[in-house]
Amino acid sequence: MATVILFHSVYGLRSLENEAVERLQAAGHKAFAPDLYDGWTASSVEEGFRLRDEVGWQTICERAEWAMAGLPPSTVLGGFSMGAAVAASVWPKRPQTAGILFLHGIAGIADNARKGLPLQLHLADPDPFESAAEVAAWRSAVERSGIAADIFTYPGPGHLYTDASLPDYDAKAADLTWSRVLAFLDAVEA
Repeated sequence: MATVILFHSVYGLRSLENEAVERLQAAGHKAFAPDLYDGWTASSVEEGFRLRDEVGWQTICERAEWAMAGLPPSTVLGGFSMGAAVAASVWPKRPQTAGILFLHGIAGIADNARKGLPLQLHLADPDPFESAAEVAAWRSAVERSGIAADIFTYPGPGHLYTDASLPDYDAKAADLTWSRVLAFLDAVEA
């Protein structure tokens, strides 16, 4: 059984994250999704960016660290879109993490990432927020880091294709993503 923390997208903590937690818990994992916006949610991506800016990136990252205070050092760090960047922000302080899970967004690779650390990325192809050049540069950084990354791209769906509440949703891609995520968590659990 893995312990997993999932940081929400720019929309805030919504059904996407809550259903993901339920899915992972039903599979036997301990999963958490903290509210980094203190109850606020957005109804559009533009509103989400305004909300993110209003809360402030530093506050968001501090709240993420507080949310992890009682979790084991081996907790898998994950996030949806903006949440991937949040996970990346706490990663350097959690070098014993059992794995990294980026859903719908690439994010920085920790300078102190240990060789062989499992990482899984799930990304729409193309993705409106991650250009092909950015993804290629990220892949190169992953290769140089020595982490063990599985990179999955899904042709055709929208950015947050696992979110059934958005037009981006793609049931087939979402099902395949969750199947791969569960296999990843089964493999990393200590």
